[in-house]
Amino acid sequence: MALNTELAARREAAVPRGLGSSTAVYADRAEGAELWDVEGRRYIDLATGIAVVNVGHRHPRIIKAVQEQLTRFSHTAFQVAPYESYVRLAERLNAMAPFSGAAKSLFFATGAEATENAVKVARAATGRPAVIAFAGGFHGRTLFASAMTGKVAPYKRPFGMMPGGVYHVPFPTQGGATVTESLRAIDTLFAADLDPSSVAAIIIEPVQGEGGFHVAPQALLEGLRALCDTHGILLIADEIQTGFARTGRTFAIEHSGVEPDLVTVAKALGGGFPISGLIGRAQVMDAVDPGGLGGTYGGSPIGCAAALAVLDVLESERLCERAETVGQILRARLAAFAARDDLAPIGPARGLGAMIGFDVLASREGAACDPARVKAICAKALEHGVIILSCGANGEAIRLLPPLTIDEATLEEGLAGLEAALRDIVAA
Repeated sequence: MALNTELAARREAAVPRGLGSSTAVYADRAEGAELWDVEGRRYIDLATGIAVVNVGHRHPRIIKAVQEQLTRFSHTAFQVAPYESYVRLAERLNAMAPFSGAAKSLFFATGAEATENAVKVARAATGRPAVIAFAGGFHGRTLFASAMTGKVAPYKRPFGMMPGGVYHVPFPTQGGATVTESLRAIDTLFAADLDPSSVAAIIIEPVQGEGGFHVAPQALLEGLRALCDTHGILLIADEIQTGFARTGRTFAIEHSGVEPDLVTVAKALGGGFPISGLIGRAQVMDAVDPGGLGGTYGGSPIGCAAALAVLDVLESERLCERAETVGQILRARLAAFAARDDLAPIGPARGLGAMIGFDVLASREGAACDPARVKAICAKALEHGVIILSCGANGEAIRLLPPLTIDEATLEEGLAGLEAALRDIVAA
């Protein structure tokens, strides 16, 4: 089998440089919270493929469900010959929807498809074109999803003019805008540039993912719901990174009690198999005529089988409760790290459940962050056998996304590797 360095050389010749990777580790196999590279080295995975394998790599129930589906058929296209597993998955998600009243769901293959279709449905239901999104938000890499994403580099800069009709306002973060300022920015937008009667939807992540794991304050979500109700605007909760027990609830928006109109899902829904979806109020979802929605691989039989098994595991293994326990362990250890002088300085942990991030600081005396040190810490952690990821507007934060099924001993091993990385940076 090829070495990591050999594969890296082949990759450079064969794959465009625009597709980046956080590590130069080439995976060979994975199980639970562990991953082995092609050279046989073992890693603790605290990234889970960016919050995808919440149930752990190769959970037996997901593998069994997919294997059973493969004995029947792998593809028909739901638009051609529909199948019961798609309907059953829609029924289950409708029953779990974080809003009152009847719900309907449909499925795609990627998160970007989910966010783009949320906008299509919102436009059809309201007859309006515009969308309001937040600085720092991430909603995908297709063209309209990139337009909604609130970060220029690397998601917009080289790609020319973005599709019109998208407006950004500040997201409340530590040291940044307040809730009052964020809501006032929308009022200013309505007064200066955009009549609210032309706005189809406001889209928000209940916890910003790529933006730095900043939690949307309760007052902001309540304020957005009130604005939407006043002006006939639909509220979209982008739960692609936060969904399916990651934050201690099935959906992160449930922590607030605020009800959205549409919910985008992906990542953890498939437990490692491609599937995404859109859950919405039934009358909103039915605004589109037959044929206006869909996709060849949308809600594939394999993806639906995996997703149904994921929902079974979330329930039977009580992963919402487990996320809270894992999050408490992460917070306690990070607080201990922050108090030590022999480790790189870090800011307070933030997030919900087992979706935890923290800033890496330039010094103990101030709040300034050090993105270069973040990169170095991630590299050192990899040397110690731990996979972690950066995030934040300027790459100033580290995010921890362990599988919710991880046992305490393996989690502690991963945190010990992170601790060693923080120590190495100070000693260097």
